[in-house]
Amino acid sequence: MNDRGSRLSKDAVLDAAADLVRAQGPAALTMRRLAGELGCAVTAIYWHVGNREALLDELVARTVREMGRIRAEGATPAARAESVALELRRKLRARPHLIALVHERGLTERMMLPAQRALAHEAHAAGLRGAAAAEAVRAVQFHVVGFVLVERNRERAPAQHPGEPDLWDDATAEQDPGLAQAFADPPDVDRLFRATTRAVVASLWGAVPGEGGA
Repeated sequence: MNDRGSRLSKDAVLDAAADLVRAQGPAALTMRRLAGELGCAVTAIYWHVGNREALLDELVARTVREMGRIRAEGATPAARAESVALELRRKLRARPHLIALVHERGLTERMMLPAQRALAHEAHAAGLRGAAAAEAVRAVQFHVVGFVLVERNRERAPAQHPGEPDLWDDATAEQDPGLAQAFADPPDVDRLFRATTRAVVASLWGAVPGEGGA
């Protein structure tokens, strides 16, 4: 084992494994490849984290913990609920392959619980209780997860022929040239997410102030 391998730690193994999964998916994570990334013997990895299944379990547990670090910000319950949605989307977008591992192991609900609790807290602060509070929490949660799934599907989709700009004909352009031009440009997904999130939250929590949660 070289000097780098002799300084190996469990956290270093998990960091390198997570980087591999993020970049290339779980199939890329082999013990031999991970050892090459770390510059150590395969046996050193076994010493720190066990076999590959144990390593995947550790990555899942770490991902659940990371997803649980949700902090609401803003001056009103609605603004804070919006900030939770923004943070949840950011976390889901940052680690799609790791999220898939969590889902495969049946821990999605546990992973989402901290965000649900943060949203429930803000629903209570807005005066919502019982079924109304649960509906508000789930509406935001489903909106975020659904939006992320659509984003991922669009990113992985093959090139479309004709594409969206080609499908807006001259008649539409004559009726609403601004609309036709907007569809000719790629969507600003960050702006779209903020707008739709604000609409969902405002309908259930009340209006969000101008800069709230953004």
